[in-house]
Amino acid sequence: MTGTYFAFSTGVMPGLNAARPASAIDAMQGMNQKIQNPLFIAMFLLVPVVAIAAGALLLALDEKSAAVLFFVAAGVYFAGALVPSFAVNIPMNNALDGTAIPADAAEAAKVWADYSGRWTAWNNLRAVASWVSILAMGLGVYLWGKDA
Repeated sequence: MTGTYFAFSTGVMPGLNAARPASAIDAMQGMNQKIQNPLFIAMFLLVPVVAIAAGALLLALDEKSAAVLFFVAAGVYFAGALVPSFAVNIPMNNALDGTAIPADAAEAAKVWADYSGRWTAWNNLRAVASWVSILAMGLGVYLWGKDA
């Protein structure tokens, strides 16, 4: 997920911003529809579940420091990636999906400008939170392996 958020913030959104606004709206509407597939949704939602399961397993193995890092990773991902997704990015996507692409170039530019900057700012938060989460899990794996 870290890579997905990062790629959107550093490549996809700047690329769409460089396109004609009507084309950007059309492309983002298509991406919003196609990203709603079982594989993506599973990866998107299961990160904290897997981190909690790993933390519980590590606790059972008496690897408390590593377990705590996995629990922290789950919390950071939940608070910094899932909450913003459901509170901001997904509602914005749904609103954009419900928007007819304006024929007027100036109106299309306004629709896209209102969407793109805010969406990307919140996506940046999701990227950073996911990055912190994966670092915490990586450190947890390191600590677990260090004791082996």
